[in-house]
Amino acid sequence: MVNLSYTAPVVRRIIHVDMDAFYASVEQRDDPSLGGRPVAVGGQADRRGVVAAASYEARAYGVRSAMSMAKAVRLCPTLVIVPPDFARYRAVSSKVFEIFRSVTPLVEPLSLDEAYLDVTENRWAEPLATRVARRIKAEIREATRLTASAGVAPNKFLAKIASGWQKPDGLTVIPPERVELFLQKLPIEALWGVGPVTAKKLRARGLERLVDVRAVDIATLRETVGSLADWLLQLAHGIDDRPVEPDRPPKSCGTENTYATDLTNLDEMRAEVEEMARDDAAWLERKKLFARTVTVKVRFSNFTTVTRSDTRVPPTRDPDVIAARAAALLERTDAAARPVRLLGVSVHNFADSDEAVSRQPDHDWLPFGD
Repeated sequence: MVNLSYTAPVVRRIIHVDMDAFYASVEQRDDPSLGGRPVAVGGQADRRGVVAAASYEARAYGVRSAMSMAKAVRLCPTLVIVPPDFARYRAVSSKVFEIFRSVTPLVEPLSLDEAYLDVTENRWAEPLATRVARRIKAEIREATRLTASAGVAPNKFLAKIASGWQKPDGLTVIPPERVELFLQKLPIEALWGVGPVTAKKLRARGLERLVDVRAVDIATLRETVGSLADWLLQLAHGIDDRPVEPDRPPKSCGTENTYATDLTNLDEMRAEVEEMARDDAAWLERKKLFARTVTVKVRFSNFTTVTRSDTRVPPTRDPDVIAARAAALLERTDAAARPVRLLGVSVHNFADSDEAVSRQPDHDWLPFGD
């Protein structure tokens, strides 16, 4: 049996705010002709596009983010496809986060359109997190003419679930005394880290609800989900002591592209990879970071995907160096012999400039796994 005893922390007031169908809502706001119509933001269906965001009208047909646009069009023949405009989305996001930071410095961004806020103490001197959430939602609407949904709870796990409970324009509050009642309603998929594969394994053990996890012998749970077992058991008891971490340092940056026609020429692939690597190097320059690790991702025409990585010290942001390393990694795949559907390059394992200057290379070439 896992020991779940711990020192009870001060009850925190956490809000998770999530903009509603963000990219699609911005497009509908800025183009009145899109109002009330099924809209998907992303690439064209005939060019292997992917849905980046879907309006609620499109979701009614089953259209979802990360779905191929071709499938989305099959589900919704009247779908309006709009190419993304990330500069506009970032501008709106900046206004939203200004509102967040006017309330508390404890803002943890998760993406352009969602964040955690710890409002246990806040600049509005408001003791009730529910009132803070309502005011945030109202200020977002006034500043952007868009809606957001919010979840209020004693921890991040519950707040995030709550924010999606009554979308769009929802507000769900889980006070400490109602945590257990809320947990009893949740399916196994609500557990953080449980995707379709893990959910299938848990259901095969007869675990349908989140609280069912509590009744399973920990050895059986570990056999089923491995290292996730202890974490899932804590969540099943509603325990999540992770703090809201403002301005989290980025862990990676990547660029990838899915091609309308499979690539078969290695020189063309190499040129694509080098261009992506230079884009990543430019991002490192803007962020004043250096990267130790470069990774190349290749997806073949049969959807088989492989990655190749290498790590070197000292870290670098030199575009020529990163491009050369990416091209060398491409050579370690079967790209020369198989049609390629997608290519990607990412950089990881960051260091700041002081470390980059002070560290001396102690390895020439360190493979970082396949």
